[in-house]
Amino acid sequence: MRLDEKIYFYFFAIIPVMIVLFVLLQIWKKKTQNKFSNSSLLKKLTPEKSDYKSSLKLILLLLAISLLIIGLVNPKIGTKMETVKREGVDIVFAVDVSKSMLAEDIAPNRLEKAKRLVSEIINQLNSDRIGIIAYAGQAYPQLPITTDYSAAKMFLQSMNTDMLTSQGTAIDQAIRLATTYYDDEDQTNRVLFIISDGEDHSEGTTLNAVEEAREEGIRIFTIGVGKSKGAPIPIKRKGVVESLKKDSQGEVVITKLNESVLSEIADDGEGIYIDGSNTENAVEQIKEQLNQMDKTEFEAKQLAEFKDQFQWFLGGALFLLFLDLFVLDKKTKWLRKLNLFNEKRV
Repeated sequence: MRLDEKIYFYFFAIIPVMIVLFVLLQIWKKKTQNKFSNSSLLKKLTPEKSDYKSSLKLILLLLAISLLIIGLVNPKIGTKMETVKREGVDIVFAVDVSKSMLAEDIAPNRLEKAKRLVSEIINQLNSDRIGIIAYAGQAYPQLPITTDYSAAKMFLQSMNTDMLTSQGTAIDQAIRLATTYYDDEDQTNRVLFIISDGEDHSEGTTLNAVEEAREEGIRIFTIGVGKSKGAPIPIKRKGVVESLKKDSQGEVVITKLNESVLSEIADDGEGIYIDGSNTENAVEQIKEQLNQMDKTEFEAKQLAEFKDQFQWFLGGALFLLFLDLFVLDKKTKWLRKLNLFNEKRV
């Protein structure tokens, strides 16, 4: 199911307002009537007036408004499943979410720059499948291989440096986790993008992981974010810098972009190192590299046809409004015989 115009759900706020106004109106009417006569005399003067019809009319009106709002939202239901042939590359993005990515030597900071780079790369894709990994001291699967680019961007924007409790930068774990993302049956071209500042606390095992990935047919590209001259890591509270991260000796930690590590990983992974300072240039380089790769055909099932359903809700609303015209404040004779509202005199 899809909802075309979710913004119209805000109109449901009208309903509690109408209920409050109705209650206040009834209280005012009751007080005003009591100024001129007591309740027993009023019943004698207006014997055919029902005490419940006004509430019934309000219920009908509120139901009609609710159906109209849902009609404006325009729910759509998928009517059939269709297998769509796609050609593309399987791409996994491994994004560094360690604390060093908070350094602001590249605006607004390294992590936000990395997220923007990935988002812009996704915008250039057509039918390639993508997955996302977050890593710091350990690697965590953020999104499995999918063709749902909107979901990928949603998961991407939720990434932050607090999502993993284990700090550090274990690139080897990110690479090993990435090898589990690809489907052996499809035999697609496999690409891994590592977006990082190059700090690696697992240098001894990273190149081993790169070799294992290469044997699995995975090409590794690295994208560097940050500056080689380095920058401190700010510690913020509610967006305000309180202090700078310090080491055990009390010295301010300066984190630097390590291009040599990233270049070595890319060289061993049969990819290239890309400077991520300029988003447009970096995305263009990546686009060229992906265009040079052979696209493998694979199948992806999806809901192919959605049909509007607003007419049912509009029809229901019009029926209730039409019905409301025939609901009068007078007592209904056949309902009075049934005594559903205890309207018979004792």
